[in-house]
Amino acid sequence: MRSERPHDIAKRPMGENGGAMKIVIPGGSGHIGSLLSRRFGADGHEVVVLSRSRTPNPPARVVRWDGRTEGEWVEEIDGADVVINLAGRSVNCRYNKHNLTEMLRSRVESTEVVGAAIGQASRPPPVWLQASTATIYAHTFGPAHDEEGELGGSEPHVPSYWAFSVDIARAWERALADAATPHTRKVALRTAILMGIGRGGAFDLLARLTRVGLGGPLGDGRQYMSWVHEYDFVEALQFLIERDDLEGPINVAAPTPLPQREFMAELRRALGMRIGLPATSLMVEIGALVLRTDSELIMKSRRVVPGHLSEAGFSFQYPTWPTAAPELVARWQNE
Repeated sequence: MRSERPHDIAKRPMGENGGAMKIVIPGGSGHIGSLLSRRFGADGHEVVVLSRSRTPNPPARVVRWDGRTEGEWVEEIDGADVVINLAGRSVNCRYNKHNLTEMLRSRVESTEVVGAAIGQASRPPPVWLQASTATIYAHTFGPAHDEEGELGGSEPHVPSYWAFSVDIARAWERALADAATPHTRKVALRTAILMGIGRGGAFDLLARLTRVGLGGPLGDGRQYMSWVHEYDFVEALQFLIERDDLEGPINVAAPTPLPQREFMAELRRALGMRIGLPATSLMVEIGALVLRTDSELIMKSRRVVPGHLSEAGFSFQYPTWPTAAPELVARWQNE
């Protein structure tokens, strides 16, 4: 089995007195949190995951929290070097009233309680990276959105309920902005779809569908796919931790989003699949219903580019999908 690390990431100690960092990850028990725990742990940093369960998550140490109220976990925040808050109900669900309410509540309440813990800490962490989403931008086939791009919520010619996910993203970032943490730099991670080989992630699902011949265009296939390779995602977070001049919303996305039709063609090529059956918009809706997810996740055109990261000199190892897809496929097939 190949290493989970596509490249060796040099150890860059950044804690007090040049030592290893203490990194606290609320909501870090999922796919992305596990990725960060492995990478930062391998670099010699102490990683503490705040989770609703005490299920082991090596190499991280797991501390119980409920994502809503203060408890003993706040002691982990005091004296930490970095907080990376990933807490929030998964968006991979049907967008009914109950699920949308839970998505909003879990994001806002966890952000508020993390902010309160940072604000009352005697030694507050220098930086707080807060999960957000590239979904906050408007559905578009036109010019790509950098951090100054148009936010969504009232676009014509798209289902009106798509505005709910934008409203949730706005409320999420507002909770971050409103947190009284004068000694802590705050960054909202407007992250595109993470492409990593972990089971149950977006790439794993797309690769499995493609391998059985279902990797064709969805609808007309014109909708843009914004994505980021897992290696670049971790490196971008490391870059943001180090660069104390970067704050506010930051797009964490590869610089070359592409139409879904082209995205899937490259994935088929990497997997050696000549055929990918297309799906009409109606078929997509039926499939989403069967899979208990929502068609917005794959039909909204997200064309997002990393304006601030690029301006600050961040270099992507995998800037284009034709370079990223074969690398991911090679490791995914050897899992």
